[in-house]
Amino acid sequence: MAADFPDYVDVDYTDGEGEDPEDYPSMEHKIEKAIEVTRQGLEEYENPAVMWTGGKDSTLTLYFIKEVADKYDLETPPAVFIDHYQHFDEIHDFVDRWADEWDLEVIYARNEDVGEYAEENDLDPGDDIPIDALNDHNQHHVREILEYEEDEFPFLLDTYVGNHLLKTVALNDAIEEHDIDGIISGVRWDEQEARADETFFSPRHDPDIYPPHDRVQPILQFDERAVWDTFWHYVVPDTVSEYPDEGYVPQDHDDLPNDLTQDDIPVSPKYFAGFRSLGSEVSTEKTTEDPAWLQDLDDTTERAGRAQDKEDLMERLRDLGYM
Repeated sequence: MAADFPDYVDVDYTDGEGEDPEDYPSMEHKIEKAIEVTRQGLEEYENPAVMWTGGKDSTLTLYFIKEVADKYDLETPPAVFIDHYQHFDEIHDFVDRWADEWDLEVIYARNEDVGEYAEENDLDPGDDIPIDALNDHNQHHVREILEYEEDEFPFLLDTYVGNHLLKTVALNDAIEEHDIDGIISGVRWDEQEARADETFFSPRHDPDIYPPHDRVQPILQFDERAVWDTFWHYVVPDTVSEYPDEGYVPQDHDDLPNDLTQDDIPVSPKYFAGFRSLGSEVSTEKTTEDPAWLQDLDDTTERAGRAQDKEDLMERLRDLGYM
């Protein structure tokens, strides 16, 4: 542990080691563990924050935070939204809508150096940015951290350099600026091989790579099916007063009860449209026209529509601070 990491934090970094979703066989087991980890995260860290992408996993994590904070009279932490300049417009609208509805403080983490260059030069995703056009901070990351030797890199989220600068650097800068000691995130064991060995409390203490902090991960034990089951039987009924208390699973966007519309439901409209994983607008595709929760979740890959994962770079990106 880095000498400057707060010594007031007392968590078990081995909690969850060697486990997988099958070790939490029922919905009750999964929810009970999520509440336990969330409560400890809110109590142990002085300046926690929750990662919120507008996606299902981070919104589920936010739901647990709100429920635990309310039940145990704890403060709801701010949400960190990484604006990588290549979101679907619907994601921004969703985050703005529900941040207002839930009275959330949102920290917008952006790599403004890259974003401003792209805007000033009217770049489209995929256009090249010269490395020497970046500030010293970003050049250090490209040359010294990533050891990238080319003269340019594409302004594209789903590449090694683009992902690191637009997401990881933006996140780490926000952690440092706001003195965050615990990032609560919605990663899951089953989502990707690079995340299969994560623990519920995961240290990020090397000051040469990122501002020392911990990752708190309350929903590791959920699989994709369990996430959607929790949404339609707990999250939506608990947060939308007109929704049936016993839950209801809609078959499409027109199949919501009690004259509710998509705007009334804390589920991104992109999931209704057939997307199962939400990445960048230019490199994420829907799998079918069916809503995400009605697709074949057992025999198909959740992130198949995400170009980034095809580069087989996730392990290296996570070593540098990616979620």
